[in-house]
Amino acid sequence: MGKTLAALTALALAAGLCSPADADPSSAVRRTQLTVPGLQSPAKILIDQWGVPHIQAASERDAFFLQGWNASRDRLWQIDLWRKRGLGLLSASFGPAYVAQDRAARLFLYRGDMAAEWAAYGSKAKSRAEAFVAGVDAYVTGVRTGRLPLPVEFKLTASQPDLWAPEDVVRIRSHALTRNATSEVERAKVACTAGLAADTLRHKLEPPWTTKIPAGLDPCAVPADVLKDYELGTRDVAFHGAAPMVAEADDSRLAEMEDRATAEGSNNWVISAARTSTGRPILANDPHRTLGVPSLRYVVHLKAPGLDVIGAGEPALPGVSVGHNAQIAFGLTIFAIDQEDLYVYDLNPANPRQYRYGGRWEDMTAVHETIAVKGEAAQGAELLFTRHGPVLKISDDGKHAYAIRSVWAQPGTSAYFGSIEYDDAKDWPTFYGDMSQWGAPSENMIFASIAGDIGWIAAGRAPIRPNWDGLLPVPGDGRYEWKGFLTASQLPSAHNPAEGWFASANEMNLPAGYPVAERKVGFEWSDPSRITRINQVLAANGHVSLADSMALQMDPTSPEACRLKAVLTPLTSADADAALGLSLIKDWDCRETVGSAAAAVYEEWVLKHLTPALFAAYAPKAPPNLAGGTLDAAVSFLEAGESVGPTRDQVLLSSLSDAVKVVRGKLGPDPTQWRWGAMHHALFAPAAAAVADAELARQLTVGPLEVRGSASTPAAATWNPMTYQAISGASVRLDMDVGDWDKSVAVNMPGQSGDPYSAHYRDLFPLWAAGDYFPLAFSDAAVAAAARDELDLTPG
Repeated sequence: MGKTLAALTALALAAGLCSPADADPSSAVRRTQLTVPGLQSPAKILIDQWGVPHIQAASERDAFFLQGWNASRDRLWQIDLWRKRGLGLLSASFGPAYVAQDRAARLFLYRGDMAAEWAAYGSKAKSRAEAFVAGVDAYVTGVRTGRLPLPVEFKLTASQPDLWAPEDVVRIRSHALTRNATSEVERAKVACTAGLAADTLRHKLEPPWTTKIPAGLDPCAVPADVLKDYELGTRDVAFHGAAPMVAEADDSRLAEMEDRATAEGSNNWVISAARTSTGRPILANDPHRTLGVPSLRYVVHLKAPGLDVIGAGEPALPGVSVGHNAQIAFGLTIFAIDQEDLYVYDLNPANPRQYRYGGRWEDMTAVHETIAVKGEAAQGAELLFTRHGPVLKISDDGKHAYAIRSVWAQPGTSAYFGSIEYDDAKDWPTFYGDMSQWGAPSENMIFASIAGDIGWIAAGRAPIRPNWDGLLPVPGDGRYEWKGFLTASQLPSAHNPAEGWFASANEMNLPAGYPVAERKVGFEWSDPSRITRINQVLAANGHVSLADSMALQMDPTSPEACRLKAVLTPLTSADADAALGLSLIKDWDCRETVGSAAAAVYEEWVLKHLTPALFAAYAPKAPPNLAGGTLDAAVSFLEAGESVGPTRDQVLLSSLSDAVKVVRGKLGPDPTQWRWGAMHHALFAPAAAAVADAELARQLTVGPLEVRGSASTPAAATWNPMTYQAISGASVRLDMDVGDWDKSVAVNMPGQSGDPYSAHYRDLFPLWAAGDYFPLAFSDAAVAAAARDELDLTPG
C-alpha cells in the first residue's frame, strides 16, 4: 500500500471511519471507508495494481468532484505548484526570490470576460470545472486542518496548499506554447548578422516559402533578451536553496528555448477495421512533452450515469484529453498553427508609456498588482499592455517596446481544457462539432468509433494574417493586424480516408492544394523523420495488430539517420577518427538501440557538431549559438550537394571526426564496447529534490535507466547535449482496441503517484523504458479483477 493510502487508512481508523478488517492488507482488495465533505452521494474509487483510479459516482457532478479530490490525493504538491506558478503566487509560499517570476506569469493570465470564457468551451465546461475545484478544495481543506496527510514537499518548503477558485483552471494560459515567438527572435538575429538567407540552415520552411523582412522592421532592433519575461513566465519552478536560478536571456538562452519548444511533439495514428488484424479500428497516441517526476500526465477513469471515459489528462485539469469512452477513442498531436506574434513599437520620446499606432501616440494600459511575499511586505508590480498584448520589454535606450500577441487572450484558449466537451461525444458529427471550438494548443485530433468510423481534424484558433507570414517580428504601428480567425471548415480534416489510416507526428501535413498563401496557417513544423518511419510501417502492413501498434511506438529507426548515411556513403577519409565514424555509420541499420555503437556516434555528431560546423562554414556571421532549429534544414542542405566555400565533404568529415573523439572520451578506446545506452539515459528528480537532504533526494529521484531512440525516431527521446539525459519523449502511451476496450493498453511515466513513498511513484518507469504496457481496464468486470485498493466514500 502506498504511503498516502496507508496514511488515509490510519486516519480513517483513528476517526472510527473504517474497521481494521476493512483495512486488512492481506485482503485481495484493501478497503478503506472515508467521509468526504462536499460529496453528494456515496461513491467509490477502485485503484488497480498500476495505480489507475477508477472513479464510480452516482452523478456526473460527483464524478468530477472526485476527480479533483483524487488528483489531490495523488498529486497535491504538483497541482498546487502548477496553480501557484500559473497565477503568479509563488512568492507568497516561497519568498522574495520568486517575485520576478510571479510578475512575469501574471502577464499571461486571461483577463477577459469570464462568461465568454466559459461559454467558449461549451455548455458543460463551467459546471464540470466547478465540481472538480470543489473536490480539490475538499481535499486541501482536509490537509490544512490536519485530517489528511501533508505531502513531504510542503514540509520541505515550509508551505501549505491553497484553496482554488473555478476560474483558476482556465485563467492560467502559460503552460502550453502557442508556437514560434522564440523562432521569430532567432530569425531576426540571424537576419541582422548574416542575412535572412542564412536562416534556411536553421529552420526549413514548409510548404516551400520565401519569407522577407516586414516593411518597417529593423531586425537589429530586436534584442536577445526580449523574451526574458516570456521565458520566465512560462518556465517551471526551480528550487536552489534560497533563490531560483534565473539565467539572463542571450543567444544561448534563445537557442535553449527554441530547442525546448521544438521538443514538444507527439505521435498518433488511427487505423480502420479493414487494415487491422482485430477487425476493429486501432487508435494509438504517445504525446511527447518534457519528461519529469511526477508525470505530466495522469490516467483516470470517470464513471457516472451518462459518463464513462478513461485515459490520460493533466492532473490539474478536469476530464481526459487522450483516451476513450464507450463509443469513441481520441488522441492528439501538435498541429503547428502559428498562434502568436511579436510586435515592435516606436515610443514617444516625450512619454515612454506611449507607442505609435495608426499615425498617433497611443497610451499603454497599466495594471497594478500586489504580490504577497512570504516573510516580507507585499510588493507592487506594474504590468504594461498594448492593444496587442503584454509588454515584454522596453529597450534600454527607451526607443522601442516589445509586446506579444497570442491567442491566449481570446476566450476558450486555456490549454487542453477543450477536452471537457468531447469526453462524452458519441460519433463523428458530435466530435467534429466539439473540436470546431478548440482553441489551444493547436492539434491533430484523431478519432475512431465502434461504428467503424475513423477521422482526423486539424483544430485550433488560427489567426488570419492578410499581409505577412508570422515568421519575423512586425512593427506594432497598425500595418500588421490579425483579421479574425480561420473557421473550422477552413482547416483540413479527413473522415474515413481512402488509405484506411491516418497518422501524424507534428510534420507539415497540409494537404496538396491547400491555399497556403491565403491562409498562412504556419511554416515551421517538426522534422519529418518520425512520420516517415510511421508511414513506412503502416503502409506495409495491411493487418495491424495491437502488438504491432505498440512496437511502432517503440521503434528506434531513424529515417533522418538513413538520409545522412546516404550522404556519407560515398566518402572516405585518411583521418582515423573520421574513417571510424564512416565505417560505423555505413554498416548501420539506422536503428538507435541502446546497444548500438553507431547510434552513439551519430547522435553525438548531428546534435553537437554537424550543424554548428555548417553554420561556421556557410553562415559564419550568424550567432553560433543559434545553430539549432530543425535538423531537416541541415540535412536538406547537405543532400543538395556542394555549396560555395568550404566543400560539403570537408565539413562532414571534420565534424564527424570531432564526434568520434568525444565518444571515445566517454566510452573508452574500444569501439566494439561503445553503446548508445551507456550515454543516453533517463534520470529524473523533481524540483523539490534540490532542497531535500541526501536521503530524501534519493527517494525523490527516479532512474537512471538506459533508453533507446532520439528526437528523430518514433520511440522519441530528445536528450540534453550537456548531460545526455532524456528530457522529452512519451509522457504517456496508449494503444486502444476500439470496441473491445479491455484489450487496450497504456503506460505512464514514471508512475501514477506524486508521493515518493508510494508504490506507484516509480513502478511504471521500467515498463516505460523497456516498451512494456499495462492493461487499461474499462469494463466493470475488468476493473474489479484489477482492483487492489478500494476507497468507499460517503458524504460528509
